[in-house]
Amino acid sequence: MKVLVLGAGLVGRPMALDLAKDQEFEISVADIDKDALKQIKEMDNTITALHEDLSNPERVTGIARDFDIVLSAVPGFLGFQTLRALIEAKVKIVDIAFCPENAMDLDALAKEHGVTAIVDCGVAPGMNNVLTGYAHHQLDTTELALTYVGGLPVERKWPYEYKAVFSPIDVIEEYTRPARYVENGALVTRPALTDSEYLDFPGVGTLEAFNSDGLRSMADTIDCPNMKEKTLRYIGHIDKMKVLRDGGFFDTEPVEIKGQKIRPIDLTCKLLFQSWKLEEGEADLTVMKVIIEGIRDGERKRFTYDLLDHYDQETKTHSMARTTGYTATAAVRLLANKLYNEPGVSPPEYLGKHEECVRFMLDELAKRNIIYQARIENI
Repeated sequence: MKVLVLGAGLVGRPMALDLAKDQEFEISVADIDKDALKQIKEMDNTITALHEDLSNPERVTGIARDFDIVLSAVPGFLGFQTLRALIEAKVKIVDIAFCPENAMDLDALAKEHGVTAIVDCGVAPGMNNVLTGYAHHQLDTTELALTYVGGLPVERKWPYEYKAVFSPIDVIEEYTRPARYVENGALVTRPALTDSEYLDFPGVGTLEAFNSDGLRSMADTIDCPNMKEKTLRYIGHIDKMKVLRDGGFFDTEPVEIKGQKIRPIDLTCKLLFQSWKLEEGEADLTVMKVIIEGIRDGERKRFTYDLLDHYDQETKTHSMARTTGYTATAAVRLLANKLYNEPGVSPPEYLGKHEECVRFMLDELAKRNIIYQARIENI
């Protein structure tokens, strides 16, 4: 089976290497970065490297037609057009691009072409959706669904105490995109970085949580009157990001400097890139808590899922790349094994309707030592 990975970066690379371990797959990776492609070839010469400009949707459609499954790890601003291009290619799709558009707008097109596309399939959005969807379908009535999630460096370095495997422009989306959540049955929109709270996590310490737009499709697909997703950072990070945001450093309208027009966000990303880049061998961690409460058989139940994952020293793979990327590769294997074949655009909570899909995903992650601790209790 031929699988194409779009993107050879810090998440695309471990996904390609993970899939290449399966003899049933023939793996190709496409990227415009020749150095990134060279690194992948040096690590596994069975992988085919394709030097391609993925910002060209017609080209994406053209190369994708030669494959059975395509795993998209393009930057968020390319995500929607790339998803459309892949649907036009009539291939099975797993997508981790955190695009600002609504992927469900392409549902009719995917159904028209008989395409199965699992979108937002990382750690969050991603596995938190799968687990929320599963718990929701175990309950007669769902009353509450919360997700707290963050990827953090183990070593805290001033001034940001933050590192990421994603490009700064994708991270900045969490600080600028208005956050939607559901409260008392109504859809509420609040600015990002609001409603901060402190939470304690064993093995990590006290973190601060803030509103971010991670609820995404669940606002429409899960019948629950109270749902919210919050991002976790070390204490003090919120105030620093508010200073940058409110000071105009994240603005997208160009300003003129000595006769040259430049977007403030582009300069900010350039400056932040080195500060926020997780270097090879630099340890990070991923922490997540998912809580779902409701009624089953007249009793109030609480489902809790906890994740604490660390940098893998043996494979030299960052935790955020592991928890995001291996969720996506599990979904590729799910499609390859024909355990999920629903035509159309499927957010991950759709997988949660099927216990065999949930078990498969959790088992695949557990094989890679990514363990979700589950607890179900009466409350």
